Amino acid sequence: MNSSAGRRALVVGAGIGGLTAALALSRVGWQVTVLERAPELGEVGAGLSIWPRAWRILADLGVADRLADGTRPAIQAGLRRPDGRWLAKVSPDAVERTPVMVHRAKLHEALVGALAERDGVEVRTGVTVTGLDDLDEAGPHGPADLVVAADGIRSTLRNELHGREDVRHAGYTAYRGVTAEPVPGAASSTGGETWGTGIRVGYAPLVDGRIYWFATANRPAGESGGDHHAEVTALVGDWHDPIPQLLAATPPSAVLRGDICDLRLPLKRFDHGRVVLLGDAAHATTPNLGQGACAAIEDAAVLAAQVAGHARVESAVVAYDRTRRPATQRLVMASRMVGALGQVDNGPMVAVRDTGLAGLGAIAGLLSR
Repeated sequence: MNSSAGRRALVVGAGIGGLTAALALSRVGWQVTVLERAPELGEVGAGLSIWPRAWRILADLGVADRLADGTRPAIQAGLRRPDGRWLAKVSPDAVERTPVMVHRAKLHEALVGALAERDGVEVRTGVTVTGLDDLDEAGPHGPADLVVAADGIRSTLRNELHGREDVRHAGYTAYRGVTAEPVPGAASSTGGETWGTGIRVGYAPLVDGRIYWFATANRPAGESGGDHHAEVTALVGDWHDPIPQLLAATPPSAVLRGDICDLRLPLKRFDHGRVVLLGDAAHATTPNLGQGACAAIEDAAVLAAQVAGHARVESAVVAYDRTRRPATQRLVMASRMVGALGQVDNGPMVAVRDTGLAGLGAIAGLLSR
């Protein structure tokens, strides 16, 4: 076991993964500098599923208590058709295996708050990293012992290391929103997903009582203009309750739309000497399993444990790669397959899909990951 005293890390990117990595490394004795290209810290988005493993990591890092008391609303979850008929339900005894739902901005705020209380952590905003050459002078005391590339799905550092742009459009877009206030009634006691023909809707209560929802639709890449609230209302505004109520309770300006993408091919390695890829930079996944943020959080915990347990940084990041690359690449492929199934837009195939899901109760496994 080595001492981490005096070791310095540069973390490129101050998203969920980057900030969690900075906090985890700080907790094992590293000096950390975070570089963020935005002029100020902040996060946009909607709801996040924090599954039990990731929640335990956040609890160990002192972040979970800033988000919630750990309680979860008791909800009836599962998979439905647009008319409201259940295809499958998650059993009540699966509640402890279901996620805590939080707003992305709240989690980011909690991580920033936890980092502010740590000595030896510096966060620099307004810093654009164009390549590895920028990093030699970016640390406060010269080159860092470890560089964590947490700069997102379109990672500059990953593209430099692997020599290509690996982002793949999945063939559909997503609308996301959070209601302005808690919505009483069925919305607070049900959740899960509704699958139609090439369109899906999902929703769940956040820990603060508001409701997070999303809708996906098969669309070509790059269609980002227009009135997103009107678009999603036209798509699913006549689906079963409480979907219309959730749309009505969401301010039009708060509806986000974005193409769904992941990495085209699995990377051959996450480690490159003193540089390690983390989060979306390493394994960006479609959101169909609700595990993207959790995977980044787990990356951070494993990385911190490995550098604390190895005398050489290079050995630590090799061990990190061997642990995280297989697990996250399985996640990417599983999420891609679920998305392909959910976005089927052929009527007869939809009927076959729904009959199979109803007969197998397959969604119970998907929704209690």
